[in-house]
Amino acid sequence: MSTQPGNDRLLRALLREPVDRTPVWIMRQAGRYLPEYRATRAKAGSFMALCTNPELACEVTLQPLARFPLDAAILFSDILVIPHAMGRGLGFEEGEGPRIARPVRNEADVGSLPVPDPDDKLRFVLDAIRLIRRELAGRVPLIGFAGSPWTVATYMVEGGSSRDFVRIKGMLQAEPRTLHALLDKLARATTAYLNAQIAAGVQVVMIFDTWGGALATPDYLEFSLSYMQQILAGLAREPEGRRVPVILFTKGGGIWLTRMAAAGADALGIDSATELSDARRATGDRVALQGNLDPSLLHEPPERIRNEVARVLESYGRGPGHVFNLGHGVMPATNPEHVAAMIAAVHELSPQYHR
Repeated sequence: MSTQPGNDRLLRALLREPVDRTPVWIMRQAGRYLPEYRATRAKAGSFMALCTNPELACEVTLQPLARFPLDAAILFSDILVIPHAMGRGLGFEEGEGPRIARPVRNEADVGSLPVPDPDDKLRFVLDAIRLIRRELAGRVPLIGFAGSPWTVATYMVEGGSSRDFVRIKGMLQAEPRTLHALLDKLARATTAYLNAQIAAGVQVVMIFDTWGGALATPDYLEFSLSYMQQILAGLAREPEGRRVPVILFTKGGGIWLTRMAAAGADALGIDSATELSDARRATGDRVALQGNLDPSLLHEPPERIRNEVARVLESYGRGPGHVFNLGHGVMPATNPEHVAAMIAAVHELSPQYHR
């Protein structure tokens, strides 16, 4: 298996090396906005059946690359496969999101959680990675990912999606030792899982801290960032002599960028609330930056999209270290032609920033 893709712009940009244009991929690029994805999802019968079938996961991972000239593929999976592997009963309700059948509510629940062997309990993910790498045939890099311990814990304690995080914040205040025990277990499980993804062939990994921004600063540092640092310290970053860049993304984390830049990742994802120029100043070019077009702008006409792409590129400015992306995942109602317009604008407008 070739370790270096023919198009390695993403890898070079994440390591702050020169590129000819800004690489572009989008979060949730394999998803419901694509009719071909919806057809495969219907064929699978359920979201979990799609996630756990390596052939179908490979099929939907590759669908955006057949449609758009992207600079990366991202593994089709879900951040909650670790609680699934821990036996907590993961399911997805149409229109309601994930449900954990057996939530984690106390010290005994945490104590009973296994740290799953990814080669056993998450073998379907690793098989999908190997299949995707074979089908990609070195065209572009493959991104693997996992959820942050804090974000995954919110679903495990709340029992599903939440707006106010009452249960887990109650645990944080009343039983911090129990929450720390849960987060430590999740950090160890996530480290093993990401290392298994790297061994299977992913060339970049990303940690999604979707709900870190719901925390106050002291709690973010103690209950979110510290466990992501634990994962970063345990990753096999240079297997077989190849560097595997790591992207850290806390949605709503703009106020913590200086601390995040010191955590040990190669790049930080920037959401749409933070200007890239401000993020670049805050991080002092110590890390690459990924982002950060507002996903809602993809509902606008192509000329408006082009103007906003120009604004994002200008905000980052000249030099290496920028990966163009959205500030969060592409919305399900997005017109694929508008995604194509965004990518075309990045291709057209970004080379001037790399001369």
